[in-house]
Amino acid sequence: MYEFVDHAERAIAAVRDGAYPRPQLVRPSWVDLDGEWAFAHDDDDRGLAEHWERTGAFERRIRVPYPPEAPASGIGDTAPHPVCWYARVLTDADLRAAGAEGRYVLHFGAVDYEARVWVDGAFVGSHRGGQTPFSFDITDNLDDSASDHRLVVRCFDDPVDAETARGKQDWRPEPHAVWYERTSGIWQSVWLEAVPALHIEALDWACDLLRATATASIRLSRRPSSPVELRVSLDHGGRQLASASVAGDSDRLEVTLAIATQRNGQEYEDLLWSPEHPALIGASIVLEVDGHAVDVVTSYLGLRSVAAAHRQFLLNDRPYPLRSVLSQGYWPTTQLAAPSPEALRDEAQLIKSLGFNSVRVHQKAEDPRFLFWCDYLGLAVWSESGAPYEYSTRAAARLTTEWADMIDRDRSHPCIITWVPLNESWGVQHIAHDPAQQAFARSLADLTRALDPTRPVISNDGWEHTTSDLVTIHDYTDSPEQIRDRYGDGEALRDTLDGFGPAGRRMRASEPGWPADAPIILSEFGGIAFVTRDGEAWGYSSADDAAAYEAQLCELVGAVRACVPLAGFCYTQLTDTRQEANGLCDEHRQPKLPVQTIRRIISQ
Repeated sequence: MYEFVDHAERAIAAVRDGAYPRPQLVRPSWVDLDGEWAFAHDDDDRGLAEHWERTGAFERRIRVPYPPEAPASGIGDTAPHPVCWYARVLTDADLRAAGAEGRYVLHFGAVDYEARVWVDGAFVGSHRGGQTPFSFDITDNLDDSASDHRLVVRCFDDPVDAETARGKQDWRPEPHAVWYERTSGIWQSVWLEAVPALHIEALDWACDLLRATATASIRLSRRPSSPVELRVSLDHGGRQLASASVAGDSDRLEVTLAIATQRNGQEYEDLLWSPEHPALIGASIVLEVDGHAVDVVTSYLGLRSVAAAHRQFLLNDRPYPLRSVLSQGYWPTTQLAAPSPEALRDEAQLIKSLGFNSVRVHQKAEDPRFLFWCDYLGLAVWSESGAPYEYSTRAAARLTTEWADMIDRDRSHPCIITWVPLNESWGVQHIAHDPAQQAFARSLADLTRALDPTRPVISNDGWEHTTSDLVTIHDYTDSPEQIRDRYGDGEALRDTLDGFGPAGRRMRASEPGWPADAPIILSEFGGIAFVTRDGEAWGYSSADDAAAYEAQLCELVGAVRACVPLAGFCYTQLTDTRQEANGLCDEHRQPKLPVQTIRRIISQ
């Protein structure tokens, strides 16, 4: 029988203390495969023909999950290398530590861009898409006669392919403008867990505040041969909130739980998630066959709603002004990979300490552990895909698949408040005139709403909208007067929205563009460069010293905050990144002004 314990604390502790890579579907036993691997570039692309998966001797060493371009990887080679290989020994001790169940599942957080995987020379599977996770059951590939097992990964990432979702990865040999060095190969965690043959493979959460319910949608590893029972229990603060069960013989099961405490209007808000009150509800999910538990996982969820109405962004049905900052999610020694799980926590804490209630992770699917810390600490997130730079039927198909996988991975996180599949017409460069590109942008937005109808969607952030739920504008003027003239007056703002925006781009690529009462958000502005280091420095405007920087930042942000028609803003940007010197912090996350000064400017 299921015995109640505080699963919120158990699930949270597994991520907080153990760096668990999949925060909302947690098992107690797993093995972290990050660390030293053997490595080789394959510039002549000989490895497949010469069967390196069986015979390759990779003499170099790399530290996973840092990409080979990053100094922390031990390779630090930023030259274009389309093909690279990794190898690692899986020992019996690794298998035992993964758990005592019967099947071994190998997980990859993200590999850029194409991956092929072998175990003991046998092909396991492949994956395409540099931002999304994948996994393989490797049990049948393990050589029973060996105590150690050889795991090999081949990665292919064309450094000049503009049809893939590149994000901020430069296609030129050297970084220029706002683009950075490439990221190839493994750049998020690799890990192993043991599971029963029939197990819980995926879990999604949805909540309905009006009906006071939470619904768990479960996908099993296969269709069961006989009916199974699924038991779900919710808890918070040491008390059980709800429990329910369902029986079925499908590989997809759904359980809806009524949370009785939410029917009391005077206690209703106690459990609601917000950045100011990040309440998380723990969950236990037990899969039973013939009355015996065959799989048990812990999870968590947040009760909250997001919507757009009456020109306001609504959180839990109340107007919620967004104070956002744009984050590149890029570190000087590890690039797109975080230096450590703790660095992801520190990033969320830094953003909150500077007075922001929201972050726009720019052109990147961030590590799920960052989303966990945003859930846990209370920080709203704009989720955005990396972009391709060329429009074609192949590019459209690739981005559609990768974007759908991103939504599937992340839609249960309460911190995510909006989806951004396209930015500034990257990858749809002729959307203002090309009906095909307009149709693609509309289709991505509608696909997003079909996969997740609970959040607003921005069809193309910044300009040339097709069917956005939020009107977002990018404006890098350094003039507070221009900000007030453009956004402080409703009539002037309507003229902008009906014509060309500050960047000379149409605000609508096609009708309708957005609903008549859609909130208007200045989703990129600022970009003031204040140089605190030697070397190349770039920004949209600049300040010569700390006093001038503080005055310019205060005046510009103050002008934005005074524009009543705006429902929120997103300042560019959190940190200096490579040649960009327009961060509130330097590349090592050190604020350029006292934290309390920045906080006062942002949140006053």
